[in-house]
Amino acid sequence: MKNSVIGEKAIIGKNVRIGNFTTIENDVVIADNTWIGNNVNILNGTRIGENCKIHVGAVLGGTPQDLKYKGEYTLLEIGNNTIIREFVTINKGTASKGKTIIGSDNLIMANTHIGHDCCIGDNCVIGFNVGMAGEVIVGDWANISGLTAIHQFSIIGEHSMISGMSRIVKDVPPYILASREPLSYCGLNVVGLKRRGFENEKINELKDIYRIIFQEKRNTTHALNLIEQNFKQTLERDTIIAFIKQSTRGIIKGIFE
Repeated sequence: MKNSVIGEKAIIGKNVRIGNFTTIENDVVIADNTWIGNNVNILNGTRIGENCKIHVGAVLGGTPQDLKYKGEYTLLEIGNNTIIREFVTINKGTASKGKTIIGSDNLIMANTHIGHDCCIGDNCVIGFNVGMAGEVIVGDWANISGLTAIHQFSIIGEHSMISGMSRIVKDVPPYILASREPLSYCGLNVVGLKRRGFENEKINELKDIYRIIFQEKRNTTHALNLIEQNFKQTLERDTIIAFIKQSTRGIIKGIFE
């Protein structure tokens, strides 16, 4: 821990390893068994869970890059077992949400930026050089490939897979594979769903639901009405319907539209 600076009021758990030339400010909490590499900056308002790994050059809890931010007290919360790779930057929240939230068991790859007030669920993979603007929501088990740019306020559904070098300006519904330019529905995230224990019957149900939404050239309201009328109520069916109804930016289109 050569030449590191640790605030006297910082709360550091048991068996925390802190590398050389790292700065940890006063208003920071780091839970047990977390590993912190060299040249890391952990700034006021940051809360880090257990068993995390934070690699060289990461900057956590930085001031929001939002001109509306006036210095209000806000937080960055990071759950357990999350890996943050080299030179990742994650800003804390603003008055809008009060905090940026990174869930548990996530992998955030090198050089990624996560803006103020974002909320990332659990078990997500965020690829290298992803640029995530403020107030983005990412559902559990989402996989966002490298070099993707995400517009502010976008919502990315659970169990979705985004191809590399994508541009996200519309919401991405859950369970799907999204690719091409402009970003479009390209089928289900079948590989990811099978890895997480989804049975073939459930996968076929999801395919049938999304066929109505994306492939049969109906408007969204009509498509949702058909789904509610013709599919029995399940968690996945209701998750899709709720996601689309609550979308304010609108969802991506299908390649067949």
